[in-house]
Amino acid sequence: MKKPLFKFPLAVIFTASVFNAYAADYKNPALTAELRVDDLLPRMTLVEKIGQMNQFVGIEHIKRSEKHLSLAEMQAGDAHGVYPNLHSSKIPNLIRKGEIGSFLHVVDPFEANRLQQIASESRLGIPLLIGIDAIHGNGLVSGSTIYPSPLTMASSWNLDLVRQASVETALEMRINGAHWAFTPNIDIARDPRWGRVGETFGEDTYLVGEMGVAVIEGLQQGDFIGSEKVLANAKHFVAGGDPLNGLNLSPMDVSLRSLKQDFFPPFKRAVDAGVFTFMAAHNEINGVPAHANRFLFTDVLRDQWGFEGFVVSDWMDIERLKGLHRVAPTQKEAVFQAVDAGLDMHMHGPRFLKPLIELVEKGRISEARIDAAVRSILLAKFRLGLFENAQVDTTAAAGIMFNDQHQQTALKLARQGIVLLKNDKVLPLAAGQKIFVTGPNANNHTLMGDWVFEQPEENITTIVEGLKAVAKPSTSIDYFDVGDQVKNIAPEAIAAATERAKKADVAIVVVGSNSLRYDRKGKTAGENVARSSINLFGDQLALVKAVHASGVPTIVVLVNSRPLAEPWVVDNAAALIEAWEPGALGGQALAEIIFGEVNPSGKLPITVPYSAGHLQSVYNHKPSAFVRKYVDGPTKNLFEFGDGLSYTNFIYSKAKLDRSSIKPNQSSSVTVTVTNSGNRDGDEVVQLYIRDKFSRVTRPVKELKGFQRIRLKAKESRKVTFEITPDTLAYYDLDMNWRVEPGEFVIMVGSSSRKSDLKTVTLRVK
Repeated sequence: MKKPLFKFPLAVIFTASVFNAYAADYKNPALTAELRVDDLLPRMTLVEKIGQMNQFVGIEHIKRSEKHLSLAEMQAGDAHGVYPNLHSSKIPNLIRKGEIGSFLHVVDPFEANRLQQIASESRLGIPLLIGIDAIHGNGLVSGSTIYPSPLTMASSWNLDLVRQASVETALEMRINGAHWAFTPNIDIARDPRWGRVGETFGEDTYLVGEMGVAVIEGLQQGDFIGSEKVLANAKHFVAGGDPLNGLNLSPMDVSLRSLKQDFFPPFKRAVDAGVFTFMAAHNEINGVPAHANRFLFTDVLRDQWGFEGFVVSDWMDIERLKGLHRVAPTQKEAVFQAVDAGLDMHMHGPRFLKPLIELVEKGRISEARIDAAVRSILLAKFRLGLFENAQVDTTAAAGIMFNDQHQQTALKLARQGIVLLKNDKVLPLAAGQKIFVTGPNANNHTLMGDWVFEQPEENITTIVEGLKAVAKPSTSIDYFDVGDQVKNIAPEAIAAATERAKKADVAIVVVGSNSLRYDRKGKTAGENVARSSINLFGDQLALVKAVHASGVPTIVVLVNSRPLAEPWVVDNAAALIEAWEPGALGGQALAEIIFGEVNPSGKLPITVPYSAGHLQSVYNHKPSAFVRKYVDGPTKNLFEFGDGLSYTNFIYSKAKLDRSSIKPNQSSSVTVTVTNSGNRDGDEVVQLYIRDKFSRVTRPVKELKGFQRIRLKAKESRKVTFEITPDTLAYYDLDMNWRVEPGEFVIMVGSSSRKSDLKTVTLRVK
C-alpha cells in the first residue's frame, strides 16, 4: 500500500468536510462574516444588490393606512407610510424577487416572522433587516419597557445606567424580530422651541457624545455578533438640533469651525465607538441638503473618520430633494445625488430601485459604488446571525419584556434623572399631611414621552398612582381631576382648584407638555411639533396661580420634553421639580423623591432660558454674548446647565493641580475633595470645565470636559480627580489645526456650570 503524498491534520479534513456540506460558502456559519459576504456578493444580480438598499414600511402598517385613509389622504402626506400606486398585497412578491432588503414599522413578532419567511423564498434566501425607532426602550411595541426619555437619561449623568438600559432594549427588540435601533439621536439641542429636544441628550457637545457612546455600546456590545444585540444608528448627521426658526427640517447655516468643534464631535465619537449605521439629517447645511451632501458622508464620514458601516436616509428625504429643497428636478436625479453623496439605503418605498438601476446601467453610478453599500448591509446581516436565525420565538417575549430587571433599570434612571430645581424647605414631605394633587399631567401617560405607542395600563405608574403607592397610611391624598390635556383645562376647574386646595397642607400641581405620538390632537411637543414660545401651554399657568392663591405651599412638577420658561413659577412656587419624561415607572420615582425615600440627584443637561426672547441661551456661549443687556427684562437664565439640588449639602475643597505648568504635549490632573456635610446619603455629579484665558480664535466662557457621578454617605468625603490631557485643552486654531496654544487655562470643578458653584485654579501651558 502506497503512502499518501501529503498528510493533512484531522482538523483540516473535518473543516473541509463541513464546508463541502453547504451548497454555497455564504450559507456556511463556520466562515467569517467577511468571507461569506465575499461569496454572496458576486452571486447577486444588480436588482438583488439594489434591493438590499431598499427599505419599505411593514405590510401591516400599510394595511391599516389603506383601511382607514382615503386615496386623497394617502397622497396628501407621507407620515402614514402608504404607497398609493402599490397595494400592500403586491409587496410579498417584491420580497421574493429580492427587491426589498429592509423594513421598518414592524411592531409584531408574528409579522416579522412572516416577512422573514417570504424572504427565505427568494432566490438567494437573504434575510431582511428590520429597523425600529427604539429611542428609549422599544416603545412602538406594546408591553415594552419604557425607559426615561434621552433628555431624562442625560439628566442622570450616569453612563453605566444608560448603557444597561440599551443592553436591555436590544433584548426586547430582538425577541420581537427587530435588529436595528434608530438611535442615539446625538444632535446638539440648542433651541428649546424645537420639538425633538426630548429625544436628544441636551446642549453640550461633550455630554451628548458620552451619552451617545453609552447607547451604542449597550446596543451593539462590540461587533454586534449574536442574537441579543442590535445595530445602533448615529443620527441626524448633522446640525438638525439648532434649526433656523425652531422648526424641524428648517435650514441650518453654520460655519465649518462650528461644525468641527460643536456638531461633529459626538458623531466622530460614535464612529470611534464602532457605530455601524448613520442617518442623514432632514435639514440643509449651508445650502446643501444633508441627503445630497458629499462633503458630509464621503469626505468627512468615510475618508476622514474611516466609517465602515452604511448610511440610511431619513423618512422620504431623498424624495424631498426634488419636492422640498428643489435641488433635483426628477426623482432619478434625487436618487443620484443621494447615492453619489454616500447614502446606502433608502427609507422608504418603491421610488428608489428602478431609478438607481437606470443610473447604474447608464454609467452615472458605478456598480462598485453599489457593491460598497451592499457589502456593509450584508455584513450586518451575517454578524447579527440572521442567515441562521431570522425567525424569533413568539412565546419568549413574555419572559423578557418589562421583566423585573428591566423595570429596576428604568426606575433607577428615573430616580437619577429627575431634577430638583427649587426647594424652600418644603421637601421632602413629612408623613401625616393632607396633600392636594392636580394638573393635566398628574394622572396620564405623558411621562412616557415621544416614540411610544399605547402601553398596557398596568405597566405605567402615573404620578397620582405613585404618590398613593408610596405615601404612608397617615398621609391623605386628594386628587382633583382637571382633565388630562395640557391644551384644555376647563375654566370652572381652575376656579374650583383654589377652594379644593385650601383644605390641604400642601399642594402638588403637575403641568408641562404632551409628546405622546398617538395623541395627535393633544400633542404640544415631539417630532415636528415646534413652538414659537416656551412657556406653559394654554391655561396651565392660570391653574398653578389658582392653587397658589389658596395660600398653601405649592409644589410644581414639570412633565415635559424641553425647557419651559415660567419666571412666575420659579419666583412663587415653594418647590419646583423638573421630572422631564421619566418613563413607565416615573410616577413611582417622583413619589419616592417627594416623600424623601430617594434623595434627588439629577442635573440639567440643558439651560432653561428666561423666555423665548432670550434665545440662544447656552452655558458655553462666547465672551461677547452678554456684553449688552435687555431693556425689557433681566439678562439671565432661569436655571443653568448642570443645575440640580439635593436634600443634603456637598462642600467642595479648593481645586489642586498636580502640575501647574506643562508643555502643549503634556498632561496634568486636577483634584478636589467633595464632602457630604448633611445628614443624608446622596449622589453628586462633579463637573469639570475649562476656559482658555486668551486665544487667537474666540472660545466659549466654559467648556465641559469631564464629569463623575459619586455617592457619598452622610459626613463622608472623597477625592475626585480629572485628567487634563492635550485633547482637553486643544481647539481649532486660526488655520483650523487642532492644537494646544500656549497660555493660561482656568480649570473649574464644581456642582454646576454656574460661576458661584465652581472652584478654580490656573494651569499654564508653556
